[in-house]
Amino acid sequence: MDPRFTLTGIRPAPPPPTPSRQRAARRPVPAAAMLAAIVLGCLFFPPFLPKDPSYLDLYHANTAPNAEFLFGTDAMGRDLFSMVWYGGRISLLTGFLSTAISAAAGILLGTASGLAPRWLDGLLMRLTEIFLSIPGLLPAILLQAALGKASVLSLSTVLGLTGWAEIAKAVRTEVRQLRGSAFVTASRCMGGSPFHILRRHLLPNFLPAILFMLVMRFRSAVASESTMSFLGLGLPLELLSWGSLLSLSERSLLSGAWWAAVIPGVFLAATLLCVTELGSGLQTAGQYGPSGL
Repeated sequence: MDPRFTLTGIRPAPPPPTPSRQRAARRPVPAAAMLAAIVLGCLFFPPFLPKDPSYLDLYHANTAPNAEFLFGTDAMGRDLFSMVWYGGRISLLTGFLSTAISAAAGILLGTASGLAPRWLDGLLMRLTEIFLSIPGLLPAILLQAALGKASVLSLSTVLGLTGWAEIAKAVRTEVRQLRGSAFVTASRCMGGSPFHILRRHLLPNFLPAILFMLVMRFRSAVASESTMSFLGLGLPLELLSWGSLLSLSERSLLSGAWWAAVIPGVFLAATLLCVTELGSGLQTAGQYGPSGL
């Protein structure tokens, strides 16, 4: 090539990002920090709040946010700042309990299907697929209507019993891959019970694979509780939650008290977005190895 001429317009392709760089780019540190702040605030703020969330101060009804009422008040004069933090406790508790119930049911049924004979495995999976084809809120509403007046425990149980199907399918797939492993075969030969095999050998191996689903299940449970409470089908009004606060704020919008709807909605949306980002980070970490986070 003649040294008097140089090629222009051609640039070497940048090296592809390494897995470590991709993991670092997907670490949801801001989302995890914001979610931790919301959770810790809901857990530890209520005992130190200056206002009682159930106190009716009609003289200050529909007061806009100010120095005394940081988030304003609702139509009955209750301090919205205190109500948001108290309500967050109920919403988060419902999400954690329902996720635990869904995880227990999904892991047990998925493991049973993965270890069962082919005919029983096919039957359990067909039932799971039928359950997945039903819209999520419909069985929850039917079960809650059958149980009567909702409480935190009953609503958590209803949401947990209607959210196990996806977890069961994922667990079944992992168990089918692991059941022929040497350590599982050795445990069977030594007389290990199915629960022993699940606890000591299967669960530690497939738990990282379903951790993303558990995080997403928590998000869905919090959203479902808020939706049912907003529709008047969930927790009663005397049990403060973010969903019940949104249902109470319907009339406040008509009177111009926008803060009664916007502020609980912002807390709910921020929590769901943080959980979604955290779940995406866990999914990326699972693609590039266990050291992703």
